[in-house]
Amino acid sequence: MKILGDYHTHTIFSRNNHAKGTIEQNVAAAKQKGLSEIAISDHGLNHLFYGVKQKNLPFMRAECDRLCQEYGIKVLLSLETNLISTSGDIDLTPEDRKFLDIVLMGYHKAVKPKNINTFNFFLANKMFLTQKQIQKNTDAYLRCIDKNNITVITHLNYGMPVFTKQVVSLANQKNIFIELNGKRIDFSEDDVLDMLNLKTKFILDSDAHRPEDVGEVNRGMNFVVKHNIPEEFVVNLNKLPNFKV
Repeated sequence: MKILGDYHTHTIFSRNNHAKGTIEQNVAAAKQKGLSEIAISDHGLNHLFYGVKQKNLPFMRAECDRLCQEYGIKVLLSLETNLISTSGDIDLTPEDRKFLDIVLMGYHKAVKPKNINTFNFFLANKMFLTQKQIQKNTDAYLRCIDKNNITVITHLNYGMPVFTKQVVSLANQKNIFIELNGKRIDFSEDDVLDMLNLKTKFILDSDAHRPEDVGEVNRGMNFVVKHNIPEEFVVNLNKLPNFKV
């Protein structure tokens, strides 16, 4: 079993030396490892430390197009956008969306929230994690799924626990893939059973921050094997995913 595409890789465009490679170095690593596709998915604009600068998006778009021709593999441009409000907003405008092929979305701690209410909501996840708070988290994800054209939900439950079954049920309806992240997977045994019963579509990604880590999905692959997840449930395992437009 092998993946044919890695859709969560970071580059030097994630600010403050957060990631180490250029777009071309990530693409070269993907080519060398036999991948057919790669996505450059740097941090969304509202990440306080690592967010991409808006002015760099046109260049990143052009570089992905150039490297696609040069290396003969498909190079997609994405952003790992952030949940920034309880209403389900993300840090992506329609003007910026035109540069992207796909959109990843996840919760990150060091993010500029949309308003003070969201700041308090984020703070509650660090201090008062109750069942009521988890439902509030879940509702924010559900609103986000409903109002945004998201392709992949990254590292679900990391930093902001949700009721997984509710989120995955709606994600399935919207043809949104659930990531099995190369660094962190936060699903309980009950979550796995629920997702299998829902016939969830998973995607294996590296979350690479160095070119040499592109395509490295051992954590996700071990998760697939351990839980007997059928191959047809993993959209980039021995095949390429059919991303919604």
